[in-house]
Amino acid sequence: MSTTLLHLSPSSAFCIKSSTLQPTSIKLQNEQIQVPKDLKVFLNIAWDPNVPPPPEASEQAIRHAIQGQEADGADAWFVPVVVSEGRMDTDKAGKPALVFDCVYNASLKTRSLADQQFKTFLVELALQRIEAQTSLMLSRQIGTPNIRSKGKLAPRTVHVSTELFARLGADLPSSSPRSSTIPGISDSSSFPAPGKPLIEDITSQDKKKSPSSFDGKLKGILKSGSFTKNGPQETKVSNNSPLAWTWSKESERLRITVSVSNLTHDLVKSSALDIEPRRLILNIPGRPSLDINLELPDAEIVAKTPPQPLGAMLATSQAPNQDCNQNNTLTLKRQRDFDVDGARAEWRVADKVLVVFA
Repeated sequence: MSTTLLHLSPSSAFCIKSSTLQPTSIKLQNEQIQVPKDLKVFLNIAWDPNVPPPPEASEQAIRHAIQGQEADGADAWFVPVVVSEGRMDTDKAGKPALVFDCVYNASLKTRSLADQQFKTFLVELALQRIEAQTSLMLSRQIGTPNIRSKGKLAPRTVHVSTELFARLGADLPSSSPRSSTIPGISDSSSFPAPGKPLIEDITSQDKKKSPSSFDGKLKGILKSGSFTKNGPQETKVSNNSPLAWTWSKESERLRITVSVSNLTHDLVKSSALDIEPRRLILNIPGRPSLDINLELPDAEIVAKTPPQPLGAMLATSQAPNQDCNQNNTLTLKRQRDFDVDGARAEWRVADKVLVVFA
């Protein structure tokens, strides 16, 4: 089979944690190892522009795929994903764990930030492809560790079926040689079958539930909230004011503090945070998105920045006025890039704030 060699330098998106449902054996680096039940498995979801994108499709076809509804012929929609071989690592307690990298085309990032159900779909697809690639059976009860990735994502080369590019109508990447090596990419339309549960988020009440006891409601990822079969069910929040934030230096780190009135644990579970070297995006249901984009020209920052809401000033003696958020962005822009790999976030519910260290 003719294949194309792709050079990937994945950027981390988020990490999820699953576990094995039964003991088995898998091959890692040409060595057969025994995998026990309940072994932790980390999935690094990542982006790279060189991974083939999904085909063009109508919104209806995309929604059908996300909801696990079968489609035929031209109406079928699928998402290519590069899945790495597993590698051994350890969890925070020093216990053995498996790690897989699942890399999607970078064009999917924007939708995954805006559409929690689409993000859940990408996670389920990654879980299914790992199961298809190995003999593992993975739990759909997942955790969301407060890390962008388990370990650093190294550059790599993979072989992709040249036929896939033709099927997608996509151009071959420049300077990518062809070969006859077995492809290293999943190009099947692997989406959940109708009625198949997607992701369950672990709570204290649900820890004893098995996947078969799924109640039909979908649970999100990245501390996301409840889903119904028709889409996200957002937490109702009365405050629609723009999110107020300040920044400061703490040792060698940049600290960003975001004020979130009426913050609850349920609201934390339904929120999503994304950090790039020059950008921070925070989505909280019922609130305007916070998008701190340090790549914009100064004039555009001034034009786009909303006024700071009254009474939301944190760690500053400035009076609340329209210039404050602008000044925050303009002064932060003069600082170094965010430390994406070392970033961490703390939801302080009692203080009604999110603190990001980057």
